[in-house]
Amino acid sequence: MPTARAYGSWPSPLTAADCAQSSVRLGQMLWDPPDLYWIESRPQEQGRAVLMRWQGSPTEVLPSQFYVRTTVHEYGGGAFTVQDGTVVFSHYPDQRLYLFSQAHPQPLPLTPGGFRYGDGCLHQGYWIGIREDHRGTAVINCLVRVALDGSDQETGGQILHSGHDFYASPRLSPTGTLAWITWDHPAMPWDRSTLWIADYEPVSGSLNHPLILAGGENESVQQPRWTSSGSLIFISDRTGWWNLYSWDPQQGVRALYPLEAEFGQPPWVLGLSTYCLLADTEVLCIYSQAGVSHLLHLDLRTGQGRSIPVPYTFLDQIQGSQDQAFFLGGSPTTPLSVVALDLKSESCQPLRPSSSLPIPASYCSVPQPVTFTSAQGRTAYGFYYPPTHPDYTGLPGERPPVLVKTHGGPTAATTTVLSLGIQFWTSRGWGIFDVNYGGSSGYGRAYREVLRGQWGIVDAEDVVAGCAWLVSQGLADPQRLVISGGSAGGFTTLVALTFYECFRAGGSYYGIGDLAALARDTHKFESHYLDTLVGPYPQAQAIYQERSPIHHTDRLACPVIFFQGQEDRVVPPNQAEAMVAALKKKGIPVEYLSFANEGHGFRQASTLETCLEAELAFYQRVLGIPQS
Repeated sequence: MPTARAYGSWPSPLTAADCAQSSVRLGQMLWDPPDLYWIESRPQEQGRAVLMRWQGSPTEVLPSQFYVRTTVHEYGGGAFTVQDGTVVFSHYPDQRLYLFSQAHPQPLPLTPGGFRYGDGCLHQGYWIGIREDHRGTAVINCLVRVALDGSDQETGGQILHSGHDFYASPRLSPTGTLAWITWDHPAMPWDRSTLWIADYEPVSGSLNHPLILAGGENESVQQPRWTSSGSLIFISDRTGWWNLYSWDPQQGVRALYPLEAEFGQPPWVLGLSTYCLLADTEVLCIYSQAGVSHLLHLDLRTGQGRSIPVPYTFLDQIQGSQDQAFFLGGSPTTPLSVVALDLKSESCQPLRPSSSLPIPASYCSVPQPVTFTSAQGRTAYGFYYPPTHPDYTGLPGERPPVLVKTHGGPTAATTTVLSLGIQFWTSRGWGIFDVNYGGSSGYGRAYREVLRGQWGIVDAEDVVAGCAWLVSQGLADPQRLVISGGSAGGFTTLVALTFYECFRAGGSYYGIGDLAALARDTHKFESHYLDTLVGPYPQAQAIYQERSPIHHTDRLACPVIFFQGQEDRVVPPNQAEAMVAALKKKGIPVEYLSFANEGHGFRQASTLETCLEAELAFYQRVLGIPQS
């Protein structure tokens, strides 16, 4: 019989150190038969991203001084490519490309400093991919090829195509046709982008007879892949949902499997992989509905799809061929893992979990999907995690404190993969409400575009409406609601704290307090993002001021704790520091934790541990909850 004890004060065996040190971040995966490669970022090694290979067991590929990460578009992705055992990768400290192979066990530098590279493919002695030139005042993106013999160490590569603000996904067909994607300011890649093809001349590097296949206004395209017969598969949201399409010279563009579901993701990073070609006429693809992933086997000859049951609710980075496939998979009770799938038996074998579970499964809270009505009758979504502990329950008649979590982006989404950071709270008697507010991905273009011109309004309305729903269901104590978020989620958090009387306290992780400062002082990739979320700057300066919490601290009357990396180029530290100064001047309790060697998104175990402990202690003091 569980013991009755105040919610929020339950002793938990899950420590902040467990959460920070027992997990790695799993990222890009590539299949180079017979080997599988992937990247894992290790908080216990100051966030170093390590290239791994599976050969019956997981092994590190590169010498220990190498850190595989690119910062193209700041968020990176596509940091390595591999073909027949030859690996080309971006080394994070200098952002140069390096070659690793049996002939070069000590990686050979291929490019000079001053550039960034990502999302490449290999062809006849060259790496073909994306280059960002950071040597001048303006950042210039283009499509380049880099010689694998090291002869481009001075030039940085030969430009194949330029003139657009952004490039992604160059992929060569077996017959030498290159496909790639471009987009231009003020669009983000999920707003509109363009799919190109051209004949690639391998001797001169020229691209001849360029042709636009898809994209344009109100269409976002991604992930082109060639079949061996010369058809091009890609993803487009021309119907309002990211679905699969094919193109060939005879039939043109045709839909492969129309469905009100998302077969793609917002391209925040390069190197997305939500489908793979098993054979010339077979595709294995991931799609998402209502925040849950599904696996589909698609026969291109018949157009018939067959669902493959897997014990995971989130899938990503799928690779494979013929009778085997690999992906990242996780569920509410299973950490994200590298998984092998036998397509004959349809059985799954986890190869590399992102974390061990340092507590018994009986401590794990399983999320409940929530659909609720927000302002103006909008439908919004989220996941509620109830307090869970095998030995404790709340006091009679007591409702739990609830921490509302607002994801970043804002064009992103939360998932239901086991998060030790969430279980840290629920095992102590807290409820967690993870909200996919209007503007989140995974629910179609129309839901993403609810946030157009409405950032700071729709998202805040949704978290407040969601809390009202929780209270109406008896799932939350209305006097003990707190809210926390990072980056864009930090902005939503600060807006909700400033303009609504719903929360008793909040936590901002590298969050935005001043929209105008963000518009003036951010990186190229997001430099016009706010044009669609808020309005063009400085023409819409009045709206920026109206929605920025920094200009309305007179309305902020509850404590806030701020967490900030000093190397953050996406949301520079002056944003948090200005908010902290304003709150101190007003006499509102405020804490500010600054980390010298962190950027946008914390990677080091010591940082993650410190933040969890500090945030919990801050809320306990504010709400008067005894420390467990």
